[in-house]
Amino acid sequence: MGKKRNGTAYAYLTPALVSIFLVTFLPIVYTVILSFTNYNMYHLDNFSIIGVQNYITVLTGSIRAVFFPVLGWTVCFALISTAGAYAVGLFLAVLLNNPNMKEVKLYRVILIIPWALPSTIAILAWQGLLNEQYGGINNLLHLLGVSYNIPWFTSPFWARVGIIIVNIWLGFPYMMNVCLGGLQAISKEYYEAARVDGASKIQCFKSITLPLVTKLSIPLVISSFAANFNNFGNIYMITRGGPARLDNQFAGYTDILASTTYKMTTWSNRYELSATFSVLIFIIIGSFTLINMRLSGSFKEND
Repeated sequence: MGKKRNGTAYAYLTPALVSIFLVTFLPIVYTVILSFTNYNMYHLDNFSIIGVQNYITVLTGSIRAVFFPVLGWTVCFALISTAGAYAVGLFLAVLLNNPNMKEVKLYRVILIIPWALPSTIAILAWQGLLNEQYGGINNLLHLLGVSYNIPWFTSPFWARVGIIIVNIWLGFPYMMNVCLGGLQAISKEYYEAARVDGASKIQCFKSITLPLVTKLSIPLVISSFAANFNNFGNIYMITRGGPARLDNQFAGYTDILASTTYKMTTWSNRYELSATFSVLIFIIIGSFTLINMRLSGSFKEND
């Protein structure tokens, strides 16, 4: 009877296991193998295994000047985007958690719009808003008396600022909902006890709200950081990685590791380097996520 049940269970699981094997496992194995070869536009028919030479080239060789600047910007982009979205989301969640606010449902609907919109449409709308000559942001600044056109697409600094603004705008509704869930899970008894002890609202926020909400939301914040680390769509659709670097053919000033990998594959046909980048991205994100999960206690079971 037990064998029959096991056979039935495996029959139900087989389609999912086959799909995972074909769609997930095989591409990963293929990418790892490719990173140990010289498969590129120069060796399409006669490629060979070259060991760890690609990793040496990326980490200490000629591609080092590409990898580390892009890695630094990728980390900054992911950190600032995640922290900014979380800060805005937490601030709005605290405001919306006020039981005396009658219009709270209306405000929630309005603030969730960036999350509800299709990302492609939202990103293309922001691309228009950031246009240096006809964009809505520069036109609004002109109405406010600012005569300077912000070079959103031609200045490395402003291009990066624009990308971060867009990413925070797209990400804060998710964080707001995460923080709202955390706020509603906090017992009111904590605040009553704090008020009895004479604590102010700011002290209650620092000692009760912020620690408890952060503890509840940290796993989702970590996953959001990982998503921003690989946020290819926002970068490529708004700036295509530009403005271009004069000393770098593979990456522009706003390119992150994911978009650089894409350019190496489609623009330069350097499949071996793009595979190496992909493996390193996986190692970086996996290591960072594991460390943060362990430090935050997300793997610990609560009694």
